[in-house]
Amino acid sequence: MMEFPQQPQQQRPAGDGKINYPMGVKEITDKISNDEVVKRLKLVVKTYMDMDQDSEEEKQQYLALALHLASEFFLRNPNKDVRLLVACCLADIFRIYAPEAPYTSHDKLKEIFLFITRQLKGLEDTKSPQFNRYFYLLENLAWVKSYNICFELEDCNEIFIQLFKTLFSVINNSHNQKVQMHMLDLMSSIIMEGDGVTQELLDTILINLIPAHKNLNKQAYDLARTLLKRTVQTIETCIASFFNQVLVMGKSSVSDLSEHVFDLIQELFAIDPLLLVSVMPQLEFKLKSNDGEERLAVVKLLAKLFGAKDSELATQNRPLWQCFLGRFNDIHVPVRLECVKFASHCLMNHPDLAKDLTDFLKVRSHDPEEAIRHDVIVTIINAGKRDLNLVNDQLLGFVRERMLDKRWRVRKEGMMGLAQLYKKYCLHHEAGKETALKISWIKDKLLHIYYQNSIDDKLLVEKIFAQYMVPHSLETEEKMKCLYYLYACLDTNAVKALNEMWKCQNMLRGLVRELLDLHKLPTSEANTTAMFSKLMTIAKNLPDPGKAQDFMKKFNQALGEDEKLRLQLDQLISPTCSCKQAEQCVREITRKLTFPKQPTNPFLEMVKFLLERIAPVHIDSEAISALVKLLNKSVEGTADDDEEGVTPDTAIRAGLELLKILSFTHPTAFHSTETYESLLQCLKMEDDKVAEAAIQIFRNTGQKIETELPQIRSTLIPVLHQKAKRGTPHQAKQAVHCIHAIFHNKEVQLAQIFEPLSRSLNADVPEQLITPLVSLGHISMLAPDQFASPMKSIVANFIVKDLMMNDRSVGNKNGRLWTTDDEVSPEVLAKVQAIKLLVRWLLGMKNNQSKSANSTLRLLSAMLVSEGDLTEQKKISKSDMSRLRLAAGSAILKLAQEPCYHDIITPEQFQLCGLVINDECYQVRQIFAQKLHIALVKLLLPLEYMAVFALCAKDPVKERRAHARQCLLKNISVRREYIKQNPMAHEKLLSLLPEYVVPYMIHLLAHDPDFTKPQDFEQLRDIKECLWFMLEVLMTKNENNSHSFLRKMVENIKQTKDAQSPDDPKANEKMYIVCDVALFVIANKSTSCHLDSPKDPVLPSKFYTPPDKDFVNDKEYLSAEARTVLQTGKIQPPPKQTPVLGTVNKALTGTARRPYAKTTASDTGSNVSTNSQPSSPATNKSRDAGSEASETGARENEENPVITKTGDGKKEDTPQASGRKRAAPASDGTENSQSVNPAGSQPPPNKPRRGRPPKNLAGVATPDKETGATRGGGAGRGRKRAAPAEDPASTASADPISSKTPKQQKEAGPQRQIDLQRSVKIVAQRDQQVSLKTYGSEGETEREFESSPEYLLSLTQLLEQQGETIHTQLLGATGPNQEVSIYTPEQGELSVKRRFIKTRTVSQ
Repeated sequence: MMEFPQQPQQQRPAGDGKINYPMGVKEITDKISNDEVVKRLKLVVKTYMDMDQDSEEEKQQYLALALHLASEFFLRNPNKDVRLLVACCLADIFRIYAPEAPYTSHDKLKEIFLFITRQLKGLEDTKSPQFNRYFYLLENLAWVKSYNICFELEDCNEIFIQLFKTLFSVINNSHNQKVQMHMLDLMSSIIMEGDGVTQELLDTILINLIPAHKNLNKQAYDLARTLLKRTVQTIETCIASFFNQVLVMGKSSVSDLSEHVFDLIQELFAIDPLLLVSVMPQLEFKLKSNDGEERLAVVKLLAKLFGAKDSELATQNRPLWQCFLGRFNDIHVPVRLECVKFASHCLMNHPDLAKDLTDFLKVRSHDPEEAIRHDVIVTIINAGKRDLNLVNDQLLGFVRERMLDKRWRVRKEGMMGLAQLYKKYCLHHEAGKETALKISWIKDKLLHIYYQNSIDDKLLVEKIFAQYMVPHSLETEEKMKCLYYLYACLDTNAVKALNEMWKCQNMLRGLVRELLDLHKLPTSEANTTAMFSKLMTIAKNLPDPGKAQDFMKKFNQALGEDEKLRLQLDQLISPTCSCKQAEQCVREITRKLTFPKQPTNPFLEMVKFLLERIAPVHIDSEAISALVKLLNKSVEGTADDDEEGVTPDTAIRAGLELLKILSFTHPTAFHSTETYESLLQCLKMEDDKVAEAAIQIFRNTGQKIETELPQIRSTLIPVLHQKAKRGTPHQAKQAVHCIHAIFHNKEVQLAQIFEPLSRSLNADVPEQLITPLVSLGHISMLAPDQFASPMKSIVANFIVKDLMMNDRSVGNKNGRLWTTDDEVSPEVLAKVQAIKLLVRWLLGMKNNQSKSANSTLRLLSAMLVSEGDLTEQKKISKSDMSRLRLAAGSAILKLAQEPCYHDIITPEQFQLCGLVINDECYQVRQIFAQKLHIALVKLLLPLEYMAVFALCAKDPVKERRAHARQCLLKNISVRREYIKQNPMAHEKLLSLLPEYVVPYMIHLLAHDPDFTKPQDFEQLRDIKECLWFMLEVLMTKNENNSHSFLRKMVENIKQTKDAQSPDDPKANEKMYIVCDVALFVIANKSTSCHLDSPKDPVLPSKFYTPPDKDFVNDKEYLSAEARTVLQTGKIQPPPKQTPVLGTVNKALTGTARRPYAKTTASDTGSNVSTNSQPSSPATNKSRDAGSEASETGARENEENPVITKTGDGKKEDTPQASGRKRAAPASDGTENSQSVNPAGSQPPPNKPRRGRPPKNLAGVATPDKETGATRGGGAGRGRKRAAPAEDPASTASADPISSKTPKQQKEAGPQRQIDLQRSVKIVAQRDQQVSLKTYGSEGETEREFESSPEYLLSLTQLLEQQGETIHTQLLGATGPNQEVSIYTPEQGELSVKRRFIKTRTVSQ
């Protein structure tokens, strides 16, 4: 490094001070021309270039010349060549005289270096003839580090800034590597050997990193990057100081680059993270700023830093990473959105951070902002498309959840994303079979979306299926192979959804076909009306039905005007249209409707939606042939079944099911000898399901077999006969229907089956009876004129007399209420089929001239009253009784669908049928509710049967209540829509308008067997709950002032009498009380119900008498206290003690405490379920914790063990009665528990029992009485059992399965009960203090007492101290015999002798 000389005076040359010029160089003055100056300077330059530092003599000789070259004449010379040569000389002078500079004046040095810096601008033009001299100048300065002499100058920073600016401005892409290296050497020496870098100098470097400058001069950017990388150790402190002032202290004026700090941080981090080692903690401070925009800027920056491909910032700076993750929950929406967008890059570049991101993405997938939920899906799908291993199952699960998002945009993104993953990894196997297996669930979940109500969802599923799951662009064989194995791998619900999709498309094709048929008819008003109706129905199956209606009208107009368009559309929906022809037709129709000048055409888009739905893009005759070939290969064992992940048996069965559903939608495509021969081979297979499906395909597609394929016909007939006689029940049914559908001489064929079967009926061999009964029933239904009369004799002599009225075998007494189909006894299966035969026989006749329907209905009612044990011989098992009850209830539903039989069903029979929905067996309730719903939604059942769903409010299982509510919503929606779409429906409002269900519901509830005490608060709450269950759905909207219509209807009912028993004051009073409860609910729900009703309601005469003008009923039947109870759900405790067993069993049941009601001795004994109040839907739910805990029906009918402590200290399992229990209030009869009467009290009238048959119950089992005991909980919540008028004087008789209570126990004084009750209450209160509470979306739940071993131990010790063992006994009373009917074969009636049973419990 150069140094200044110690002497302040200027050095002088030897001699007289003349300037010595090199040899041959004349004096250089301002007197000569510029050219001469340049010429002489070149020689001077050469002289200095040749000199080195050791030439002392020459240095002294030319010292005066060196001083002369720094004169004003040279430094300010206008000629650039002169300036360049002088600069080169000066650079050599600094080299030669180093380390001491010949110039001692600071000002002169500053002037010289600024002069040299200005000359460096000449480096910019590499094509200049002088470029080599400029390069020499740069090289000389860099090599000698000449600029370092400026460190001693006070204002050296000005020189350095000018130098740096010059170098960054002249660098360009024409410079070679040497130029860049010399520049770097020159600048880095200044940075590294100086005392520090000033902010101004730092700015000259950093400004080149800003995006705007970076794009202008890429070479300057690269030069700055390299310079910073080389000087990182020195410059880091300066950079930290700059960012500290701007970020922490907020001094934006410190630099012009303050507004670009985040861009700079990103660039510096990319250059070398060490440059920011002190800056990162400052960013953590900024992440917590109160300014949302500032947080957003920092988040954007850090997202780039953390997400960079080779970034290790997240692992090196965990606190900053955790702080950044916290911004996923930022209150500012753009911040959260930026975090979610970052996650995509992070997942792709840093898979190891996926675990950290998962929890935060989970929360954001439920973000209230639609855009954020959408971007979460995009983030996960993008990463998954890059590599499926980047996204874990949990992340894919978030996308699966969002397919059910409330916003269409989010749902669509989720569905399309998963579809793309499925096509990439499952269809094309881009990542192997293991990866495909990982996401094999996608196909099922996508198809499940077809269950959604939105037409947009359905259309998207269809599009995904056609483009991603089974791409229609594939060749036919490949396409069908894809479909064949996809169908075999789908779950049950996905298969149903796919089947439904094809059915909907087929239905839409049918509508378009009907529309085209209308175009062929002459124009008329009726034709126009019918056409409009078709268009409206078609529009409902397209997106945005409102706009679709207008577009469909426009499309219909085009069809009317353009015959070629009609022909193309007709060909498209023709049954013989191939897939290739369909594509051509769609193109032609689209071309005809395209308007070139219209860039966006919503009308055309809507027509495309329609064409996509109706075009056969997958299935035609060629496709069916390909499917049949695949099926044959599976049968022969030559297919790739195992490679596709399915067994051959599964492939065959699924293939037949696939062909079966396609035979409904594309029957014409099956008509070929090859196809039918393959199906005949399937008929001979051992797999029953395969044969059944094959028969159904023949039934659906074989209409032309008899005329066109005689060989197939001759082979098929004996097979169908054999299946009808000795096949499975399902095969027999399909065989009979197949014969009826495809053969012209069906009467002969059916007679050949009927006669041998009718002669071979033998009730002693029930195993061989089931198939004949099925065949006979369907034959009698399909050909009633031919077989109704012979069936009458079979029904009277065999079905009823021999089969139904005899129990030949003893059932399995396993105590379960339901068993699998395989475990049901053959005799019961035969009886179930016998019931179905009776129904089919009657449905075939469609008349009641012989009164057979009356007798059958009485038989079915007797079956329900006897709980399935028609003979009362106690031979039949509980599970078999459940089967028979279900069969009887379903049979009544089936008969009610036929108008001639609906009219003869009495109100009592209707009530018995409805009460099956409250059966004690979960499966009975479930299946019956499903059958009821299906018949109602198809408008096959009368409106009154919808009232039965109100009883579902009493179901103990939450799932069943939720299902019933969904059924109600669907049924009400269907009926209202039907009324809107069918103008003629207004004439039948009484049977269609959903509001007209209320009179039926009120009548049904008034005759509820549980409703025995009109003023009992518990029972009133039950009634209110059932009413509210229905009214809540009905009153969702107040369309056409429907609330006042409901009020008027209920008020009108109060002015009538019960048609079932008009002269019974008690029955009428119960009906009026139910009306008052209904009015109370309506008034609390609606503020507009008191307006005038738009029309006067009509009441059903079958249930209510005509209003009497002389009869005015304005009485209020609800007391003020009752209204308070209904309003608040709270019942004040009665002053007397609750029976001991009520308290003991209640404690064991462990009902959760409601937060708003203090638990008392009274309401602890009540598990009455009340649904939401109209005024406060969130309150008033008092569910039994025991039943709510088992909300699924999987184990609802099994006996759950309760751990009790025996006398020897061992724990034993005692069966616990499942289902919903209710501890009855005082003086009320209870089921499954014994109440002991206080001294001097009289037993009240017995109450009809609802629920399962009596069982032994005990609060805590003792060693000697433990077997068969179950924990009591009060009145059951299962199926109801009808009983005649109560007879308090009936003689009590013990149930055969009940244990007897010793006499001394009955006579033990009430004092012991009170003491026991008080002690149990103390233990319960102690446990309540330590009970765990958890709060969730379903409300408050509390730990059950029986889950506490300390509680059971305390209770057992308490019982031992009392010296009392609790036994229960349920006594039944038998009333006088009552004939149901005397129905003898001679009279053509069924002989059924049956006693109604009345139940009575020992009451206190």
